Amino acid sequence: MQISKNSVVSINYTLTNNEGEVLDTSEGHGPLFYLHGNGNLIPGLEKELEGKVVGNSFKVSVPPEEAYGLHDEEQVQIVPRAAFRGVKQVEPGMQFQVETEEGGQQVITVTDVDGDDITVDSNHPLAGQTLNFDVTIMEIREASAEELHHGHVHGPGGHHH
Repeated sequence: MQISKNSVVSINYTLTNNEGEVLDTSEGHGPLFYLHGNGNLIPGLEKELEGKVVGNSFKVSVPPEEAYGLHDEEQVQIVPRAAFRGVKQVEPGMQFQVETEEGGQQVITVTDVDGDDITVDSNHPLAGQTLNFDVTIMEIREASAEELHHGHVHGPGGHHH
């Protein structure tokens, strides 16, 4: 069976940046399962997986435009310390989930603290980076009707959210 839209696929992978630093890996955690063609992976990796079969291994470099996008300076803002009510110590590297004007959720990262001025960045932490994947296809199967309806893979024995 080849990977195609609505296939459930499991992969082992290691993700590195251009400096060779490991950013993420399935090693020690078991394979990653995803529903192909449903936006569950970054577009550049999903495109490379299309048509592959169990046992295929490959390496691919995904540019920012096909991963988490370019770094957008408009998503970097200075907010007052008062915006962090209930947080005693605000430090660079801390992440917070905030509600957007549209009512959705977004993760922001504190990048600088200067007195009462806190610089936050709502870009994805990997925005602007080329991502290098080393991938092996472990399993491919047809998705269940429930998985197709929900748009993602369900764990063994049923629905897991």
